[in-house]
Amino acid sequence: MTRMLLILALLLATHFSVLAQEHVPEAEDYQNFMKSKTLVLLEKNPMSDFNMAIRKVMENSWTLTDYQFINDAEFEAYRNNPSYSFLMITKASFERDRTKARYNFLSLLMAERAARVGDMPDLCSLPLAYEQVEDDSYSYKLEAFIRFMQNHVQLMLNDPSLISKNPFNYYNKKKRDDLETKILYLTKEDLAREIDTEAEIRDIYPHQFKIVSREEVAEAIADKREDVVFLHKVGPEQTRIRARVYKMLVGAGDPHFYYFDYEMMKMAQDDAFQEKDLKKIR
Repeated sequence: MTRMLLILALLLATHFSVLAQEHVPEAEDYQNFMKSKTLVLLEKNPMSDFNMAIRKVMENSWTLTDYQFINDAEFEAYRNNPSYSFLMITKASFERDRTKARYNFLSLLMAERAARVGDMPDLCSLPLAYEQVEDDSYSYKLEAFIRFMQNHVQLMLNDPSLISKNPFNYYNKKKRDDLETKILYLTKEDLAREIDTEAEIRDIYPHQFKIVSREEVAEAIADKREDVVFLHKVGPEQTRIRARVYKMLVGAGDPHFYYFDYEMMKMAQDDAFQEKDLKKIR
């Protein structure tokens, strides 16, 4: 992942902002995390889809540490205490992107004594959605993301040599070949026009797949279907152009990524999983 600036979501609620340089974690950060209590920062709107979903997900799937839900004021009280870690929505923009578009990320951060917010070690961050896209576009996928993040922490603990600025390279190299044993779930609204029918996909992709609804993706995640991998696409969704479009293939039941890539949009139709993406994974 290229160098990025993080602006924490809570800062929007408290009317100030912090820009931070990336902080590549060290093995010690992961070790300290396992001894920490994880504080889950809720969004200011108590009825947000994220708040409702994350409460259930943490109860069902979080196993690594003790956890507690907190608000903005509590975050300020705890953020310099190295006994705590934080699971929270952050906002990211990228130095090299001229548009300075902002994206919501789900981030797992370690507190550090006397550190600025943005200097917290970033143990794992996943793109959720472009800033102006509603959170119901990703909230039903949170359980799969939480499983992945915990597995990622365990992987870094077991093999610290994998800790890097580009943590997803490992999954692209290691897991892509396993797709031939999975059923690929694709939602029609995320597909480019040239591959938005089963016939068009079948001409390119030789393995099992289904064009499904969001509800079917949610069911596969809830049922922990280890035979299913689903597409998570992050883009501006017609809110703007010339932003990044992320494409990820995520295990519905197993805690792995099978594909991670992004590109800058040049035209509105670039905001989709495209034929060239399909060819990369066949």
